[in-house]
Amino acid sequence: MAEQERMVEAILFASADPVSVAEMAARMPHGCDPAEALVYLRRRYEGRGVRVVKVGDAWAIRTAPDLGFLMQKEIVETRKLSRAAIETLAIVAYHQPVTRAEIEEIRGVAVSRGTIDQLLELDWIRFGRRRMTPGRPVTFVVTQDFLDHFGLESARDLPG
Repeated sequence: MAEQERMVEAILFASADPVSVAEMAARMPHGCDPAEALVYLRRRYEGRGVRVVKVGDAWAIRTAPDLGFLMQKEIVETRKLSRAAIETLAIVAYHQPVTRAEIEEIRGVAVSRGTIDQLLELDWIRFGRRRMTPGRPVTFVVTQDFLDHFGLESARDLPG
């Protein structure tokens, strides 16, 4: 098990993005169980400066929350979202999958293409499945990057 634990640790450490158990299993030799290795690895990292955390359906190594202040750069490029973008993002997160028309109905005003484009560019929302209704409108859902940025395992972890 120690060798499998080392392999999982190496995969997670080298990857910039969260890695699913299936992806780990595909990289590891046949017969290895990355899910079991993750249990031991998470236990080993408890109380350390980094943690093994679940992000959606995948896993990643992240700085312990209480030490996050150490990772802040002196010069941070902050990018403010407009009120419309924040409202749109919240609606997508809480009501996903949601169409543009549904977003507009909830907000009570039209959603500009720029607002949707900004959220798509940030990779916080993505196109979901098309609805099986007249016109087959596209839906929007939040991404793994959104979950990762806000420290959520899934959209169900949103407050409220």
